[in-house]
Amino acid sequence: MDKIIVLIGAPGAGKGTQARLLQERRSIPQISTGDMFREMKTLDTPLAKEVQAIMASGKLVSDDVTYRIVRERTSREDRSGTFLLDGYPRTAVQAEQLEELATEQGKEIQAIEVDVARDELLKRLTGRRSCPACGEIYNIYSKPPKIEGFCDDHPDAKLDHRADDSEEKVKVRLETYDELTKPLLDYYERSGRLKKVDGTGEIEDIYAEIAELV
Repeated sequence: MDKIIVLIGAPGAGKGTQARLLQERRSIPQISTGDMFREMKTLDTPLAKEVQAIMASGKLVSDDVTYRIVRERTSREDRSGTFLLDGYPRTAVQAEQLEELATEQGKEIQAIEVDVARDELLKRLTGRRSCPACGEIYNIYSKPPKIEGFCDDHPDAKLDHRADDSEEKVKVRLETYDELTKPLLDYYERSGRLKKVDGTGEIEDIYAEIAELV
């Protein structure tokens, strides 16, 4: 049976990397809510116009409208088989709505959490540095540059440290993630559909474990 894969992971867990590998190697399309909302800004359909009006007013898009966007996008012919959802569902209410969609499309839902310890997430996020010249990403803990503070390939380029990667802001982001996501994890755990993958190993090992599950 075809699946709707719900990949769950905190900021810095490497969820995006694994989603990209699944798409490249297993031809499992990744559908992100970010891409769907961006597309809504350009379409001229009744649903798109409704979404555009909500966003223009500064209001939050409701669970019901978000569900209708997901339903429309995943019902297209290019998503008739197994696909991966990125950024949806975010709440237990959205998870219940996704059950309706899965039934309608004749698919089963599989939830996979890429699990990384809090102290490791802090190191990954607060340790990030990027080169303004080439975009290369470093990490002062796990992938430091040869010369502290400067890019290996552009010795004159001082590495950037993003403001939202400060320890204080990262902690807030992770606390918000926990608060929003715990009910979602509990929802899938209760139904026996949540699988956990250790996200602290090598990227290829993590991918192999996820690929075996899907």
